[in-house]
Amino acid sequence: MRKFWIKMNILYEKLMLLAFILAMLIVVYGLYDSWYVFHSANDKSVLRYKPKEGEPIPDDIPITDEMVAWITMDDTNIDYPVMQGEDNYRFLNVNPYGEYSLSGSIFLDSRNSADFSDAYSILYGHHMEYGVMFGALDEYLDKNYLLSHSDGTLLVGRDHVKSHRVKAFASVKVNIFDKNEIFDPEIENLDVFIRKNAKVYDDTVPKSDRVLALSTCTEPVSQNRLLVFCYIYD
Repeated sequence: MRKFWIKMNILYEKLMLLAFILAMLIVVYGLYDSWYVFHSANDKSVLRYKPKEGEPIPDDIPITDEMVAWITMDDTNIDYPVMQGEDNYRFLNVNPYGEYSLSGSIFLDSRNSADFSDAYSILYGHHMEYGVMFGALDEYLDKNYLLSHSDGTLLVGRDHVKSHRVKAFASVKVNIFDKNEIFDPEIENLDVFIRKNAKVYDDTVPKSDRVLALSTCTEPVSQNRLLVFCYIYD
């Protein structure tokens, strides 16, 4: 009987050691995964492929042909290529190079025209920590920040076919189940919706017949979405 309990104690110790090793591996993987996601989202090397006025981008750049524009909001971390897939799932977990990435890409709603000629165009991006990707949109809920960081540029076309100035004029936080109509590119009375639901609204910004929305989730698991609305100017 004594030998039996000695064997059981040894087995128990081995099982505890194995459980400890597995727990450590899970922690290490979690730390690595968090680092990898942040590193991928914060990778600024993509800026080397940003189109320049009058200079077509090289044919051999690694960004896929699904790139339709480049969005920049001055003095913020928002400076990314804009992708567009055949549906709104394509670039949720795929980077501009066509590779799997949890941080995904900034992408244009698949229902929108790639030349941004629609009255209402919608961009989506993940809400990443430290203002990366569209995590930077949080700041636009503060009116002073919106007023001082409202200017930006939209370079349309893979080869910078056209350059548009954009200017943020409102920020809205909505529940996607209560007010999902804001994610319809053909929404009616868009201005009325924005005015009614805006957390911040700057009515001094000159109006345009085209509106661009930058949209992101507000928490990792949430029904709430944050949208920053900009006018597009020729």
